[in-house]
Formats: sequence, C-alpha cells, structure tokens
Amino acid sequence: MAIEATGVYWKPAWYVREEAPFELLLANARHVKNLPGRKTDASDAAWLAQLLECGLLRGSFVAPREIARLRDLTRYRTKVVADRGREVQRLQKVLEDAGIKLDSVATDLQGVACRRMIEALIGGERDPDVLAEMALTRMRPKIPDLREALVGRFDEHHALLARMHLDHMDELTRIEGRLDDQVNVLMAPFAEAATRLLSIPGVGKRVAEIIVAEIGVDMSRFATAAHLASWAGLCPGNHESAGKRRSGKARKGDAALRTALCEAAWSAGHCKDGYLPAQYRRFLRRFGKKNENKATFAVAHTLIVIIWHVLHDGCDYRDDLGADYFERRNDAATRQHYLVRELEKLGHTVSLQPAA
Repeated sequence: MAIEATGVYWKPAWYVREEAPFELLLANARHVKNLPGRKTDASDAAWLAQLLECGLLRGSFVAPREIARLRDLTRYRTKVVADRGREVQRLQKVLEDAGIKLDSVATDLQGVACRRMIEALIGGERDPDVLAEMALTRMRPKIPDLREALVGRFDEHHALLARMHLDHMDELTRIEGRLDDQVNVLMAPFAEAATRLLSIPGVGKRVAEIIVAEIGVDMSRFATAAHLASWAGLCPGNHESAGKRRSGKARKGDAALRTALCEAAWSAGHCKDGYLPAQYRRFLRRFGKKNENKATFAVAHTLIVIIWHVLHDGCDYRDDLGADYFERRNDAATRQHYLVRELEKLGHTVSLQPAA
C-alpha cells in the first residue's frame, strides 16, 4: 500500500495501518506528480496505485516511533529557544524606547547583572549610579559607561511591558528545562551513538540529540553517505540539460538537521587545528569572505558524511587527514611553476635558488 506524503496529514493514516500485514510505502509528492490538468484526489489515488503496481515508487524514510517522539521534542525545543530569543529582542526594543542603552554596554541582556538592573527599573529605581553599581565581575570596569546608558525616561508603561517580557522569558526557560529532561530520558537507549557523535568537531550535546532525532542510528536506511547527504539537502543540486549546467542550488531537505549541522560546521570551521578548519579556510579562500555561508554549507556536507561513517561503522571520529592535508596534497613542482609563470607575466625575470 502506498501513501503520498502531504504535510502532516499522512501520519494518522500511516499509524492506523502500521500494524497491517502488508507493506506500507510513503511516497514523496514530488516523485509522483501526474500530468497537469488532471488534478483530482481520485485521479491522484489511481495514478499512485498504477505507479506502485509497476514498482516505480521509492519509499521515504519514516522514523520509528521512539525516534519520532524524540524528534517532536527536539524540534519544539528549537522553537522555544528561538521564541525566547525573539522575546529578548522585544525587551530590548522596550528599553530602547525608554532611552535605556543597556545593550550598548552589556553583551547579554539575559545575564544576572542585566536582569538585576531591569528588575530594579521595574521596581521603581531610576538613579543611574545605583543601577550601575549592580554590575558584576567583568562588567565592573564598565560602570562609567553604564551610568550614561541607564539615563532615560523609563516609566510605568515600560515597566509593565518589561515585566511581561521577563515573565514570558522565564516561562520559556522552564519549558526548555522540561524538554531537556524528557529528551535525556528518550536519548538513554542511544547514549553510545550520541557519545560517538560528540567526538566530531563542532558537534555538541544538543546537535547530537538533533542528529539522532532526525536520522536515527540505523544507517542501513541510507545506502551510502551520499544518499544521506542528498536526503538531508546538504549536497549540491544537479540540473544539467544539453551540456549546460543550469543550477547547483541544493535541494530542500530536512530543515532541522540542516540548520543544526550548519551551526556545527561554523563551530568546527573556527577551531584552531584539524582537517575541518583547514577545509573551511580553503573554501573561504575560494568563495571569498562575502560567501562565508557557502563555505559553512560545504563543511556541513563533510560533517554529514562523517556522521554516516561514525554511525554506520560504530566508531569514534579520528582526524586521520590532519590540518596539513591540503598542503601535502598539492604538488610542489606544479605550484612552483605556477608562481614563476605569474611573476613572469608581471615582467619579472625569476631565478630560483634552494634555501639553505
């Protein structure tokens, strides 16, 4: 039996028939498009049945029940964290409206010292000297700047809005904590795989949880690392016709996984040593500083390949290539010939002598 994937509407029908004695197949809607001008639910069902009868359908990846539940929690947690970030921006807007330039001095409005200052403002304190003295540790040297930043027209209206924003942030933080606890419970059976993923540069605890939630730990579902990269939408697109390549834009894949791996790739690319930072810097030279996102995306493709091998082989990540891989791979004689030729184009006569 075949079901077309349409938003979330396929899930009830799938779960009702999951225990049936016949094989279920979830078809990608883009792979089963019918001829235009004949679009009805009945004709779509008939076309789907015909494709299934001819063996022309490929089943999509459907996560097992425990992985699906973990996926729901990690995706909701990501949205909660994003919502809290937006609430911080709203709080910052209220302070700006009141003339309080706290964010110009402090780097994090969610810090303990900033929270104390905002709570004091809500409580009725308006003296910038008293407010600035609430700075802690590394903010203490900034007290003169804080005195100037905390002079404004903060009134009862701003206090009301700020109070609601802070309460909402606290509630989102509590929800995030509950989600973390439940994710830890569901991650217990996959603790070994998660530990192996943590050996990959740039992959932290939350990214490892997202990886397990999105693709599971059974890599037999993906024949090769290239299949997984294509499914995740982390490989270049291929649109060629009549010998012309029209677009290399990546296809749409798993948005949650792709976002997490791009964050991990950025983190791995900014490490001090290793193959991934060397690859990131190499891509950055090729694409230019304005295309830093392209370099990050390319490293994310490397990460998804590493993840497939780590989960498929059941081993930790080992940086066998090293930071000097690209230097070792380059042919010294070819590089020397290229540099000499470039200097000669500029009108120089080049004489090479080996260094002592």
